[in-house]
Amino acid sequence: MTLRALLVLLWLMLPLAASAQQTAEKSEAYVVDTGDAWVDGQLQDINHYAERYPDSFLDEVARYAGVSRGYIAALMYTHGWQAGDIYFACFWAHAIERACRDSVQAWSRAVPEEGQPKRWETVVADLPVKPTNLHWRALRHAIVASHDHWDRPIKLDATLQRQLGDRAQRQRDAAIAAPAGR
Repeated sequence: MTLRALLVLLWLMLPLAASAQQTAEKSEAYVVDTGDAWVDGQLQDINHYAERYPDSFLDEVARYAGVSRGYIAALMYTHGWQAGDIYFACFWAHAIERACRDSVQAWSRAVPEEGQPKRWETVVADLPVKPTNLHWRALRHAIVASHDHWDRPIKLDATLQRQLGDRAQRQRDAAIAAPAGR
């Protein structure tokens, strides 16, 4: 490869490197507040995971939250939503048996107090279905299942450890629950 060809190639790759850097910086600055510190930490991890594996992230949300892949891709790529917020919006909606679009619209309508960031905790409280422990449990279980699907490590709190067991136990339970031939 000639020096000129190498320089042209490097020049063409600069926008890609800048875009990747901007995405990483945006993700590093991502802060979420659902009112549950464990969920917040996992959503930040999901956000980082989606940077590296966006197709896997989109497939997970589409498949397990029952949302059109095109809809969540539009949130991510066209509207600039963070993956952690997409995950929360769609899986929370799934937990309360509403459409993801309901959570997305509620988030979009929310106007925080001046100088304050938007908080999922506030948005959830304003949705038509009042949050219960069962909704939070369903969301937390979904997060663990997603990490298992992605083969990502996850640290469970004491309650989740009691409810779900360790990873080997979750895999055994999933194998038992799976229909024959799958």
